[in-house]
Amino acid sequence: MESNSTLYNDLTPAKKLDKKTLNKMVWRSLFLQASFNYERMQAAGWLYGILPGLKEIHTNKEDLSKSMKHNLEFFNTHPFLVTFVMGIILSLEEQKADTNTIRAVRVAAMGPLGGIGDAIFWFTLVPITAGITANMAIGGSLAGPILFLLIFNAVQFGVRYWLMHWSYNLGSKAIDVLTKNAKEFTGAASLLGVFVVGALTSNYGATKLAIEIPNGDAPIIIQNILDGVLPQMLPLALTLMLFFLLKKKGWKPVTCIALLLVIGIVGAFIGQVCGFQMWA
Repeated sequence: MESNSTLYNDLTPAKKLDKKTLNKMVWRSLFLQASFNYERMQAAGWLYGILPGLKEIHTNKEDLSKSMKHNLEFFNTHPFLVTFVMGIILSLEEQKADTNTIRAVRVAAMGPLGGIGDAIFWFTLVPITAGITANMAIGGSLAGPILFLLIFNAVQFGVRYWLMHWSYNLGSKAIDVLTKNAKEFTGAASLLGVFVVGALTSNYGATKLAIEIPNGDAPIIIQNILDGVLPQMLPLALTLMLFFLLKKKGWKPVTCIALLLVIGIVGAFIGQVCGFQMWA
């Protein structure tokens, strides 16, 4: 019968986990959201990922049962940074800390990772990589999507692997290292992402007006006038419009994509009817 105590029965610290076991849990972390639900979020995937380590740490079946039970409680963090939490919890389980302490550390570790992970991946890595490789794909290069997948997955696998070993060796001290400058790091990464998106908008924005007003031998080209006022004015205007719709009006990204399609179709239709072109 399982004890209600927060202490494990066998309090002898377990031996260190080998690299093979740690790497196995890195691969298992890919299934973190395989059983995602709105009651315990990622709990089932979390337990599945960390289970090889728990089995080596707790040779006492009652202790293993108790560990599995509290590791099946509510859990939700950034899926690409989950190995950071895994390493810390494994080090505590290894030292046979009481389950309430492990619960508290798990909650404290999983919280800040959401903002940090979004800043690293969705606000920085994806805009930079997708912006460059999408332009390659538009140019007809098959290397565009392949390169995007290679870069994105190489980074996220590298981060998973490094965080697992680093946080496991550092233990609970890793939380202090993470949270000490988390706000500044998140802000810097987000700022970098915004800066890069702005640069990509300017360099790769292709929306132009092909309107020419007859004027003898020197027709007036509207796009040249716009470029004289502000280069890439139309891509900037479209970007700001989408930002306004997303942030102020609560539009969904899919709705914004549909709007751009409508604008492109209408522009092409006007070009056919009126004798000029507007393309994106």
